[in-house]
Amino acid sequence: MSRVRVCFLGTPEFAVTSLKALLEDEHFEVVGVVTQPDRPSGRKLQLTPSPVKVLAQARGLQVLAPESLKKNPLIVEQIRLWGAEVAVVVAFGQILTEDFMKMFNFGAVNVHGSILPRWRGAAPIQRAIEAGDTESGVTLQKMVKKLDAGDIIGMRKISSDQKINAQELHDQLAVLGAELLKVELMDYIRGNLAGVAQNENEVTYAKKIEKSEAEIKWSMSAMQIHNKVRAFTMGPGDFTTWAGKKIKIHRTEVVMESSSVATVSQSGVPTHGDKFGVIQKINSDSLWVQTGDGKLQIFEVQPESRAKMSVADFLKGQSVSVGDRFGL
Repeated sequence: MSRVRVCFLGTPEFAVTSLKALLEDEHFEVVGVVTQPDRPSGRKLQLTPSPVKVLAQARGLQVLAPESLKKNPLIVEQIRLWGAEVAVVVAFGQILTEDFMKMFNFGAVNVHGSILPRWRGAAPIQRAIEAGDTESGVTLQKMVKKLDAGDIIGMRKISSDQKINAQELHDQLAVLGAELLKVELMDYIRGNLAGVAQNENEVTYAKKIEKSEAEIKWSMSAMQIHNKVRAFTMGPGDFTTWAGKKIKIHRTEVVMESSSVATVSQSGVPTHGDKFGVIQKINSDSLWVQTGDGKLQIFEVQPESRAKMSVADFLKGQSVSVGDRFGL
C-alpha cells in the first residue's frame, strides 16, 4: 500500500506529539499543515507561532494559518489541491464544515483527550480532573458535524490518581493519542477496523475554562478545591487572596481527617461559618487550611508578581500565623 497522504490540522503542544508521530511513520506522508494564526504571547505580547507551526516549518512543510477556514474559501481550495486522502485533526481550535470533511477520501479523524462520550468539548482533560475522574484516556473518532459525536475508531485508557495534574495528564495522553494514529488509524484506512457508535446516554460536556472559575471558594470541600487546583494547572491557575493581593495555589493535598469545627446547615451541607479559608496549622513545608468539608494542605504557591515557590520559601518571607485567613 502506498503512503497515505495526510492533511494535518492542529495548534498546541498536544498536537505536536501527533504530528511528529505521523512524520516519523513511513506509512504516512504529511502533505500540508493547517494551524491557528500567530497570537500575542508573553509579557511583551509578541506575535508567536503555534507549536505546530514551529515544527511544521522546521520540517519544511506547507503551512496555512487562516483566522477561519469557514470564511476563507481560497484557503480551502488550496488545501484541496494538496490531494490529501485523510484529515487528521488534533486540538485545532476551529469548527470544520461537513463540506470540508468530505474533501478527503477517508474523511476527517480527530484525536480527543477523553474517553468519549464522556467529556465532549473544549476542555476534556481539565474537566475530567476537576470532576475527580479516576480513569481518563484519549479517543480517535471519525469527525461529523455534531461536536465530538463521531464513531469511535480507537481508544486508550489510563488510571489517574488524586495527585496527577492536568499538565501531567496532558503529556501522557498526547503520547497515547499518537499511538492511536500509528495503529488504529492505519487499520481503519486499510478497512480492517470499523468505527463504533457512541452511546448518547453517557454524554457529558467539557465546557471551556473561564477565568472567573479560577478563584477558590473556601466553602467548597477540600477535595473539590484540590481537584480544581490540579485541573487548572494548564491555565488559568487557581487563586485566592492573601494580605489583599492575589496568590495562586499550585500544589495541594487533602487532609483526610474529620472537621471538628463543622456544623450542619438547614440544607444538610457542612459549614464552618467564619472558619472558611482560615489557617489551622503551619508545618515547615505546608499550610493546613479549613474548607467547607475537611482541611486542605498547601505545598506550593505563587504570590502576585512573583515566581512559583514552595510554602517553605513563602514562610521565610511572610509573617504567617494560625488563624490568618486566605480569601475575602
